[in-house]
Amino acid sequence: MEEQETEQTLQGEQQTELRKGEKDRRLPLFFGGMAAGIAVCVLVGAGVFAGKSIYGLVKTQGGAQSESSVVNAETIQKMRSLESVIEKYYYDYKDEPTTEENLQTGIYKGMTEALNDPYSEYYTAEELKEVVDGNNGVSYGIGAYITLDKEQDMAVIAGVMEGTPAEEAGLKEGDVIYEVDGEETRGLSTSRVVSMVKGKEGTTVHLTIYREGEADFLEVDIVRSKLIETTTVRYGMVEGEEGIGYLQITEFDTVTLDQFNEAMAELRADDMKGLILDLRSNPGGDLSVVVEIARRLLPAGLITYTEVPSGQRTEYTCDGEYEIDIPMVVLINGYSASAAEILAGAIQDHNKGTVVGTTSYGKGIVQRLITLEDGSAVKLTVSGWFTPDGNNIQGSGIEPDVEAEYDTDLAETEGLDSQVEKGIEILKEKIG
Repeated sequence: MEEQETEQTLQGEQQTELRKGEKDRRLPLFFGGMAAGIAVCVLVGAGVFAGKSIYGLVKTQGGAQSESSVVNAETIQKMRSLESVIEKYYYDYKDEPTTEENLQTGIYKGMTEALNDPYSEYYTAEELKEVVDGNNGVSYGIGAYITLDKEQDMAVIAGVMEGTPAEEAGLKEGDVIYEVDGEETRGLSTSRVVSMVKGKEGTTVHLTIYREGEADFLEVDIVRSKLIETTTVRYGMVEGEEGIGYLQITEFDTVTLDQFNEAMAELRADDMKGLILDLRSNPGGDLSVVVEIARRLLPAGLITYTEVPSGQRTEYTCDGEYEIDIPMVVLINGYSASAAEILAGAIQDHNKGTVVGTTSYGKGIVQRLITLEDGSAVKLTVSGWFTPDGNNIQGSGIEPDVEAEYDTDLAETEGLDSQVEKGIEILKEKIG
């Protein structure tokens, strides 16, 4: 078996209140140095991957069958019996009939679904290409961030990107995706729902939306848009607040590191004396990218480490060469997940910034993507990750140093982001 840097962590949520920027008096100048282009894509709150490439892949071929294998004579015989029953009795009424390939794929997907782990999935070769493209900062779809509402076990909109079909259709954060083209999403993985929402440019997807406060479901038709590169970093100096810089990371893709470096260089050139690092609704992304960004902020020491059931530990460290030398506030919320939690947790444990907002999503487990000889792949949960102080936040999240809820009324009446305002207040005290 060949391995190529395969540790990967998976996310949980996406995007931030700053999409309310049109109503915010301060925000238009936050993004003065932003790279051109708005991403038109459906992004998933489900996958942060490590490795020098987009995904470190483990290639595997069929091997000897273990004595306890579920693929034995009994199960093979039962599969043949089921196939025979389907061939004899099933009335295929659909416009696109079920194929032999569909049935084979269903078998493979069924094995990972039986794990009852929302982060473990089987991908066909075509699905794998879409996943890899998406993690490379390139995708297509409607321009919404989709994640899983753990309480309702249904897909939910975690954010909407500006200038996209999703925004034009009026989708909002918190919208529950009840159905996609008539198929209910309850119990489906985030990746599965995203794959249903995605499609060819110019085609239409129909969403049935539940929105709190509405008397009935909303029926929304959205035309999918073309594939372009994602802008994952937005930044600028805060209007009316001398020396306070603002930098938002919406996810950690392969394009993010260069965008982050450019943003920090320009903010430094503008004489930044304090930084607001906004990780709200960031679902995660590439572990190698978040580690490199952490190395541009943290002192020498541990960033994070992973452990497998045997106890084997892999550490990700920083030499402190680029340790930030100005006060910093980190914004998080319940949609900040995985790689975003790695960065926020490391900053908190090293006392390099004040974490402000609400408790994060709580995804402290790691996935590995393993390619099979036919070009398909399986993504499996393989380990847990820990903050520098040894905390695993799976299911609990990171608690902020300063609790601050997002004030919707303040945003709508005065155009201000209450969590950003709290960050400004803290930085002004530290800067003096």
